[in-house]
Amino acid sequence: MLVPVVDKKRNPLMPTTPARARKWVKSGKATPFFRNGVFCVRLNVEPSGTQTQDIAVGIDPGSKKEGFTVKSEKSTYLNVQADAHNKVSKKVETRRQLRRGRRSRKCPNRKHRTNRMANKQRLPAGTRTRWDWKLRILNWLSTMFPITHVCIEDIKTQTRQGARNWNESFSPLEVGKQWFYTEIQKRWILVTLRGFETKAIRDSLGLQKSGNKMSNDFNAHCVDSWCLAYHVIGSNTDQVDNTCVFYVSPIPIARRQLHRQNPQKGGRRPRYGGTMCNGIAKNTLVKHVTYGLTRVSGYMEKKGYSLYALGGKRLTQSAKRENFKVLTRLNFNYI
Repeated sequence: MLVPVVDKKRNPLMPTTPARARKWVKSGKATPFFRNGVFCVRLNVEPSGTQTQDIAVGIDPGSKKEGFTVKSEKSTYLNVQADAHNKVSKKVETRRQLRRGRRSRKCPNRKHRTNRMANKQRLPAGTRTRWDWKLRILNWLSTMFPITHVCIEDIKTQTRQGARNWNESFSPLEVGKQWFYTEIQKRWILVTLRGFETKAIRDSLGLQKSGNKMSNDFNAHCVDSWCLAYHVIGSNTDQVDNTCVFYVSPIPIARRQLHRQNPQKGGRRPRYGGTMCNGIAKNTLVKHVTYGLTRVSGYMEKKGYSLYALGGKRLTQSAKRENFKVLTRLNFNYI
């Protein structure tokens, strides 16, 4: 896989080969760094040229998993498979139930007020999160590659019989999709294809898609995203030159609640969740002397820090501050 390159001002340039990147780092012409798990180099000198080629990102959306491919005419730079962000709507419903339940008990609560967002254009929380997750991944990729085109498989919602203008006006899928397209067009050239068109491209290249949608294989989702990028940018060969897949998933965040859903011993309901853990923001990447690269998460009422592996498994709840070094904030889990 080619190595992403940025200049002194962190503007993305054309990627380079690993051998050349090692030569730059050894001679002091470049500094290595990681951008959310992807190895990159930053030039310490002025680049010999700033001309870039057209680079396209193909997006294969899905309800559970999604595929992203960054590709130019000559090379496939990166294949990303991401878990979809689809759990916010249930959290919003739980928050609503807890808020209503507090109004009947003797505990802190606000009075009922009218809906201030009524008759205003807005995206539901679950819809906004699902499509904003794709935009966050695009923004992450654009910090490493000079992206010019975005090609996405256009998905359609089912028509409801007897419901007037359901597809265009009331479907969360259509409303979120149109918001996402508008955001893309502000920065890149947008190209859309229907599902049958993607299949035609895949069949013409002799590629097969896996029937196991939950698989982490290239043929599960990234094969379609590669075909979408191929449609826009073309290729010197009809063969896939890079089938390595980088996996990312949204970090599960427990927002601060006034109390837990169920009473604890003595009928007490302690606080639950939050964005800080004893002065350190959650999802901060740290390097522990024993566990290596981990992230801070959880809420601790006592001294100590809760550390989780990058894959999501909890490692300890009593880490000491002097035993780890704070590195940076994480935007998502990666493998």
